[in-house]
Amino acid sequence: MEYGLQMFSVRDMTEKDLEGAIRAVAALGYRYIEYAGFFGHDAQTVANWQEAYGVKCSGTHSGWVELRPEIIEETIRYHKTIGNPNYIIPGADLSTLEKIDEFCAVMNAAKPRLEAEGIRLGYHNHSHEFVVMPWGSTIHSELEKRCDCDFEIDTYWAFNAGLDPIQVLDRLADRIRVIHLKDGFRGGRGMALGEGEAPVAAVRKKAIEMGILMVVESESLTPDGISEVGRCMDFLRKCDAAD
Repeated sequence: MEYGLQMFSVRDMTEKDLEGAIRAVAALGYRYIEYAGFFGHDAQTVANWQEAYGVKCSGTHSGWVELRPEIIEETIRYHKTIGNPNYIIPGADLSTLEKIDEFCAVMNAAKPRLEAEGIRLGYHNHSHEFVVMPWGSTIHSELEKRCDCDFEIDTYWAFNAGLDPIQVLDRLADRIRVIHLKDGFRGGRGMALGEGEAPVAAVRKKAIEMGILMVVESESLTPDGISEVGRCMDFLRKCDAAD
């Protein structure tokens, strides 16, 4: 199996040495990169690093402000240059229905322009989007109704919210192209794959069944990002061998 990595997992390295982080992640066996910032590097430089180290961009976590009409063309040029197929919003302040309205208006206007360039638009959840809000529904349910986008389901945060991530994947199957494969304990304490209590093995099998890309995210930097995502890859290779 081929796996991706969300580069927030190695944030202790990326800001000061993005190229070195890409090189190290590729050496561990990750074949796809999901970026969490570019730290001032131009798109062609990033594309050159990808080619040099044998990885592809599977997506980015990028802001929704960059999708506004006055800047979207510049945004598209950057993401096309690095070969990004999935522009994913990593989260937003959606604490009121008015804020959700504004967010969805920008997203829905941007989607056809992005798709014309081969870029899909998605939203990445945490746990709070699954909590019933004062208006009587959840943020995620409002996005599902109002926002014409894909969903990158972070399966750990769904688990942390008290949901069965397998059921979430089933329910939103036609709007999912990529997921976050992540482990941890309830309460928000993330761990390397296989070291927490989230149903990682079951989620992995479900993702394979659905034919969707798994992007690993591991956030605790124990003892550092590269060591932790190395343990994640060790866990995945054991799963691969057992298939």
